[in-house]
Amino acid sequence: MDPATPGPVDWHAAARVAGRLAPPGPVAGRAVLEALVEELRTSADVAARHVVDATGMTPADGRSAEDVARVVVVDRPGWARANAEMFAVMAAPLARRSDGSAVEVPDVARLAAAAQAGGVLALLSGKVLGQFDPFTAAPGEPGRLLLVAPNVLQIERALRVDPHDFRLWVSLHEQTHALQFAAAPWLAGHLRARSADLLSDLADLTPRPDSTGSGRAGSDRPAGPRLDELVASVARGLTGPEGSGGVLQVLTPRQRAVFDEVSGVMALLEGHADVMMDEVGPRVVPSVRAIRRAFERRRDQAARAGGVERVLRRLLGLDLKLAQYRDGAAFVRGVRRRAGADGLNAVWSGPGALPSPAEIGDPDAWVRRVHG
Repeated sequence: MDPATPGPVDWHAAARVAGRLAPPGPVAGRAVLEALVEELRTSADVAARHVVDATGMTPADGRSAEDVARVVVVDRPGWARANAEMFAVMAAPLARRSDGSAVEVPDVARLAAAAQAGGVLALLSGKVLGQFDPFTAAPGEPGRLLLVAPNVLQIERALRVDPHDFRLWVSLHEQTHALQFAAAPWLAGHLRARSADLLSDLADLTPRPDSTGSGRAGSDRPAGPRLDELVASVARGLTGPEGSGGVLQVLTPRQRAVFDEVSGVMALLEGHADVMMDEVGPRVVPSVRAIRRAFERRRDQAARAGGVERVLRRLLGLDLKLAQYRDGAAFVRGVRRRAGADGLNAVWSGPGALPSPAEIGDPDAWVRRVHG
């Protein structure tokens, strides 16, 4: 990352902050940690082949299953730094307004935003088992598959599951993501473009020129929420009762439509990976059913948590993430019952085959639209 990159956040500084603030992982001896790292790498290679068998999908460019991702085993600071790099790429639209003019942000404000972003990344660094990043790879190169070793060790201990099975199970989920983007090479660009569309709108957070709510002078774009409205709505969403709304309530209809579209795609990706990590069955992961039961209990307990934990979950979007897993998995299972595995795989044929937000909740509607 170039520290001089314009925009409202100094992502180079955010990476440094996140690396310093990331909580320490579980205590283990050197030999244990070295064996963990080696097994995670091996599990990722093994998982890649099983995912191809389970999904019936293949990389569009003909590369082997093991080559659809660059596997990187990281600690918590390493994950936080990698995500700062990814967010720097994804947030590039915030450096420019819709008319092409640069967004001028004082250095002190960029550093303050970096401190906040770094703090959030540090918090998340203790909660993520793995992640596939298709956005920072050079053209023609595979994306990064990040496996967070201390978190895998911590969760497998907490759940008291078989470590070998659990490490392979986690790798199956992330390698499914890698195969999704390899089978649909247009997907990363599509998500980046739709996210950029939303972020470009949010870059125009200037005060409205009059009380009628019209847009910026010289712009025919409907006005978005003012920055103070966004801040206030986030506070309401975090501290208010369930269903109090939050930031989504102040988005314009256009912004909300794009947000819902991207959320629908993410639900597909997460749900598909969740189904496929179980699809391999006991032959590959002997204790898969016990792992799933223990993992779901942990998810449910976290979702019911109150106090500070509840605020953090809402702030970090973890409740939305949980809904994406479950809604997307229900969509995948529903389509497969109706159209089979090949019918489901039509979803990767192009942007027009992606499910709408409404179709995520109605898989039969997607099957009728795509397959007739």
